[in-house]
Amino acid sequence: MPLIFLCGLVVIALWSLVSHRFERSGVAGPAVLAAAGAALVFIDLTGFADAVGSDGAEHVVELILAVLLFVDACEVEGGMFGGEGRVIARLVLIALPLSLLAAVLSGFLLLPDLNVLVLVVVACVVMPTDFAPAATLLRSPRIPPRIRRILNVESGYNDGLVSPVFGMALAAAVALPALVAAADGTTLSAQTEAELEEHAAEFVTAFFGAVPATLVAIVIGVALGGLFGFLVRGAVRRGWADAAGIRYAMLLVPLVTFAVATLSDIAANGFVAAFVAGIVYRITRTRRLEDRAIPHAEVLLVEEAGTLAANLVWFVLGAMTTIVVLNGFDARMLVLALLALTLFRAVPVYLALLRSSVPWSSRTLIGFVGPRGTATIVFGLLAFNKLPDKEGLDVLALTVFTVVGSIVLHGLVAPQIVKRRMPPSVSTGASATLR
Repeated sequence: MPLIFLCGLVVIALWSLVSHRFERSGVAGPAVLAAAGAALVFIDLTGFADAVGSDGAEHVVELILAVLLFVDACEVEGGMFGGEGRVIARLVLIALPLSLLAAVLSGFLLLPDLNVLVLVVVACVVMPTDFAPAATLLRSPRIPPRIRRILNVESGYNDGLVSPVFGMALAAAVALPALVAAADGTTLSAQTEAELEEHAAEFVTAFFGAVPATLVAIVIGVALGGLFGFLVRGAVRRGWADAAGIRYAMLLVPLVTFAVATLSDIAANGFVAAFVAGIVYRITRTRRLEDRAIPHAEVLLVEEAGTLAANLVWFVLGAMTTIVVLNGFDARMLVLALLALTLFRAVPVYLALLRSSVPWSSRTLIGFVGPRGTATIVFGLLAFNKLPDKEGLDVLALTVFTVVGSIVLHGLVAPQIVKRRMPPSVSTGASATLR
């Protein structure tokens, strides 16, 4: 294990011992762990760069995102869409595509050196929301319970919907340089020809198999999520299982689902499968339960495993920040990251919620409260590992600027604005799930 990751584990352990005390004071864990990563990466810069660029790191971050998507889906209360189906549909089917389009179009102007496929990857990296950097904000009693619920449900669904687009665009972007070289008649070495064949096969599979792979993933998620949910409900009814045993089963469901979906003979989208499995597991497990929510004692382990994994991702983000700064970057990336955090989120939300039941003040809150966190980091790391060096470093820089900007904007600045400008809600409701 590289020394930097050993240091990261120690830092996470120490932070876990004092996090409760400092989080009550508004000091967010993501900011602390990222700062630690940024400082400690100097211990082994080369070792860190090699580690995050390895195949092993790619598989680890994939599993982390699968678990986090499963947790998101399991924690939604009130049916598949938290009782806000029309609003959620507007946000994920109208606002999200408009946000992705805005990011791509702005990329043409700000970063003309990147081709359209890489810009689609960039859009998929910088736009999915995640409320880990804004724990203090979303738990605020000044946020209306309905808005808290809408934001939480939307966060899970937009990750699940972006992932197949991201996978297709990334495979195409990786294959493009080799395809261009072949089309130009450039003499290729045997190794380059082998890479061309591999990348071309990945491109064809991703482009023509995106829809089938997503449909197959949905089927796998429904089957495995429903099966485990049915088995757990039956075991509980007969007294065969207790909360401790169910916790282990729940942690394994997203891992098994992701593994089955990504078998070479199936080649489905593991992220979609894990998210759908969480939805169906929750529906099946909570059938005939009065509040239609999974008992907290059962979901505790998978929640905590997701939190631990996310903490490691935050530490890695800090180390990535140092790498990006040392390598140098284009200042226009900062502009794109700022636009992604503000206008590219707010304007599509306003347009999507026209003539909806959501009040104007709440639309403003939904539009400007769109933190970026673990999903952005994981997608960014996957792109960094797959893309050629130049494009990979650009995506890594945009990932860092977007998430660090979100920590500042949504984790530190926005809570103070909400505290001063909004009165406490009549009912605080349950805290949203935060990863």
